[in-house]
Amino acid sequence: MFGDMMGMMNKLKEAQKKVEETKERLNHVVIDEASSNGEVKISITANRTIKSIDLNEALLEDKEMLEDYLILTINKAIERATAINEAELAAVAKEGMPNIPGMDMFK
Repeated sequence: MFGDMMGMMNKLKEAQKKVEETKERLNHVVIDEASSNGEVKISITANRTIKSIDLNEALLEDKEMLEDYLILTINKAIERATAINEAELAAVAKEGMPNIPGMDMFK
């Protein structure tokens, strides 16, 4: 029993290391998102850090429209980044979890 517990602890430590490595890798996964008309372009990492914003200069003359495009485009980019982030981390966590009866959290 003690050996099983040590094995599970080692597997959990290994899983934690893989999760941290995946988080670091996701800093380099860049998602590009654009508004429906291409007026606003956003680049964001899978860890949800905005890397760049590119605007059509014509939008600088219409503050309200610029704000609307920014909000919509940033939210779409964050949604995509979050989906990638969660899927990657869940896959790594599931792979590294020891088989503990009654603790199947990743069905």
